[in-house]
Amino acid sequence: MRYTAVFFLSFLLFLSCKPEPKKEVALLQTMLSPAGSSSSLPFLFSNDDTTLLSWVEKVGDSLTELKYAELLNDKWQEPKLIHQGTDWFVNWADFPAIAENKGSLISHVLKKSTVGTYSYDVKLNLLQAGQTEWKTDVPLHTDGTPTEHGFVSVLPYKDGFFMTWLDGRNTEEDADGNRGAMTLRAAEVSVTGEIRNEIELDTRICDCCQTTAAITTNGPVVMYRNRSEEEVRDMSIVRLQNGSWTAPKMVYDDNWKIKGCPVNGPKAAVLKNTLAMAWFTAATNKPKVKLVFSSDGGASFDMPIVVSKANAMGRVDVLLLNEDEAIISWMEAHDKKAQLKIVKVTQDGTLGKEQVIAELDASRKTGFPQIEKVGNKIYFAWTDYSTNESQIKTAVISTDAL
Repeated sequence: MRYTAVFFLSFLLFLSCKPEPKKEVALLQTMLSPAGSSSSLPFLFSNDDTTLLSWVEKVGDSLTELKYAELLNDKWQEPKLIHQGTDWFVNWADFPAIAENKGSLISHVLKKSTVGTYSYDVKLNLLQAGQTEWKTDVPLHTDGTPTEHGFVSVLPYKDGFFMTWLDGRNTEEDADGNRGAMTLRAAEVSVTGEIRNEIELDTRICDCCQTTAAITTNGPVVMYRNRSEEEVRDMSIVRLQNGSWTAPKMVYDDNWKIKGCPVNGPKAAVLKNTLAMAWFTAATNKPKVKLVFSSDGGASFDMPIVVSKANAMGRVDVLLLNEDEAIISWMEAHDKKAQLKIVKVTQDGTLGKEQVIAELDASRKTGFPQIEKVGNKIYFAWTDYSTNESQIKTAVISTDAL
C-alpha cells in the first residue's frame, strides 16, 4: 500500500512538472470572396479606418467593370460598382488601385487614347465623403501624347491623395524617328480631382515595372526600378524633403543588366520613419527576393536581406508589424506551378518559418498577389486559375501564427 501511495505521489509530481501545452494558433482561413466570376487584378488597401479590396470583372466580350468591397467585422461586404468601360487597357501587371482618406475614395483605370496597343491614359474616379455618385474619367495628366501612362501608386496625403506613375510622354517618336525614355512623375490630387504640384521625378526609368510609395514622418518617398544608359535596372528612391524632391539615389547596387523590362516592381511599407522595401532581382542570372530596412525614412538603408533565392519569381508585397519586424510575400516556382509564400523578417536579418499561402498558376495571368495588415490579422487576395476562368480568392491569418 505504501508503494502504491509513493507511486501515485510521484505520478502527480510528474504531471505538475510537465510544461503546459502550447496553445494552438489558428492558421490560414479562407474567406468568402466578394468578387464574381471572371474577376482578376485584386488590390488591397488599409489604413486605421478602412480596409478595401478592388478588382476588375469581365462582362461578356468587351465590357470591363471596376468594383470594390469594404471589410467589416472580418467579412467582405457586398461589392459596389465604381465604373465600367469598353475602351480600357486591362493588363496583368498594371492593375487599378484604390485608397481612402477621411471618407473620400479614389481609384483609377487605364483608358485607351488611340488604337495603338500601348497608348493609354490614367483616368481617376473620385467619391467625395458624403456623396453617392462617383466622379469618373478625371485626367491625372494632360500631356495629350498617345503614349503609355500607368503603374500608379496612390496613398492618402494631407486632405487628399499622393500619386506617382510612369509617364511615357517623352517616348513619342519625333520627326527624326527618335524616342525618349520613360519618366517618373508625381502629383497631389484633391478629393474633387484637382491636380496640384505635378512634377517629374526621374527622366529615365524602367518601362513597365510597378512603382511603390510611402508617407514617412519626413514626407513622401517613391521607390522604383531605374534604368541606366548601360541597361542596369536596379532599385532607386526619391524623397520629398523640405518642399523639394531629392535627386534619384540607388537603394542597392544589384547591377542587374537586362535589355528588357522584367515587369517586376518593388513594394514598400512604412511605420513612422521606419521604411521597408522588398524587390526582385536576377542579377548574374540568380533570381532573388530581397528586403531592406531604413530607420531614417529612406535617407540611408541597411544591407539587404535575401529572403528567397531557390526558385524566386518575385511579385512581392510587404508590410510592417512594428519598427523591427516585417512580413514579406512573394511567388516561387514549384513543380511547374507557383506558390504564394510569406515569412516574418526582423531588422537584424532573422527569418521566421516560411508559410505557403496558396498554390498558383505560374503564368502572368495570376498577376500580383496582395497582402494588408488589419489589427492582428493579415489579409490576402490573389487571382486563382484552378478552373477554366479567373476568380479572386481571399484569406486571413493571425500575426501570432507567423
